[in-house]
Amino acid sequence: MEQVSLLNLSEQMRIITTCALVAAAYLMDFLCCRLLIPVIRKIAVRTAFKWDNYLTGGKVLHNIFHLIPPVTFLVALPLLYPDQSWTSFVTKALYIYLIVIASRLVNEFISSLYAISSDSDLLRDKPMKGVYQMLKVLVICVAVILVLGVLLERNFTSLLAGLGASAAVLMLIFKDTILGLVAGVQLSAHDMLRPGDWIVMDKYGVNGTVEEVTLNTVKVRNWDNTIMTVPPYALVSDSFQNWRGMRESEGRRVARSLNIDVNSIRFCTTEELTLFTSEEWAHGLPMDNSTVNLGLFRRATEHYLGSMTQVNTDLRILVRQLEPTPEGLPVQIYFFTREKDWVIHEHIAADIIEHVIASLPRFGLRLFQKPTGTDIARNCVNNSTAR
Repeated sequence: MEQVSLLNLSEQMRIITTCALVAAAYLMDFLCCRLLIPVIRKIAVRTAFKWDNYLTGGKVLHNIFHLIPPVTFLVALPLLYPDQSWTSFVTKALYIYLIVIASRLVNEFISSLYAISSDSDLLRDKPMKGVYQMLKVLVICVAVILVLGVLLERNFTSLLAGLGASAAVLMLIFKDTILGLVAGVQLSAHDMLRPGDWIVMDKYGVNGTVEEVTLNTVKVRNWDNTIMTVPPYALVSDSFQNWRGMRESEGRRVARSLNIDVNSIRFCTTEELTLFTSEEWAHGLPMDNSTVNLGLFRRATEHYLGSMTQVNTDLRILVRQLEPTPEGLPVQIYFFTREKDWVIHEHIAADIIEHVIASLPRFGLRLFQKPTGTDIARNCVNNSTAR
């Protein structure tokens, strides 16, 4: 009787100790999350560094303190119940719980690293999100393998060997993910794409600003506010136009052509030469009977462009002839505006081209224009009147 009572007393003490241990472990976890984490965050805010704010601001500290209960139970369980058959099942459950919490901790740490890199001047414009997503996928895969190893009581290396044998199947399943990872590394290494870039891909109907580069998709907001998603490997395998160089340059190009009617190109008259000699753009320009009106028009247009404050005179200004066509002689007006915003740029270009077109009659030049219905009707009226 005394031996049975002692056994019962020992069993009761183990139960009481276990309950006290469980309560103490979860109480420690609760107190650390509610009391210690706010103190750590206040200290991090007062430091001169920013990276500690990201590490303490997320769920990293919470997951660290969530490791206290399973680690405590794993240490105490063999001591309290050394020869019990059910402890193996509880131990497996604790190991699985520990793996889940540890994987969450690592993923939260990776998220904090992404936030730190997004705030860095060196990495802010790099498409790093896909790389961090791939790291999270690897952490989850390792966690799944570890959980299977615990359930099947197999070694971690033997499970990896089995996965290596089925690598072809895995590559087929994760084909898009692998291609996205490789493409993301290439885009980042060669600085081909950054969030905020204006890109154009006619094949996919993309013409807008890159908002996000992830492991499997590149999200682009078109100018009509539609959202287009393109796989990252498409940006590597196909060609696309990136307007970042224009935005980083000192001006945005304007290259417009006016088709001049070749019948209006002629030598200047004496009256015209007398009139143009007093113009500022004609200073130093030889004026004689061999002067052509189109040459004076080009000289005057270049001078006009150089006098415009909206035009960047440090970059090339050129008015040149192109190859003659059946629609006339194309004269290209080539310059750069200081403003690179699309709307302002187009307004400046339109104002300048309109002024140039309006100045053509002053030089006796005409734009080439195919006959319209109004022109045909006017000719018919003139012919009938002449008769």
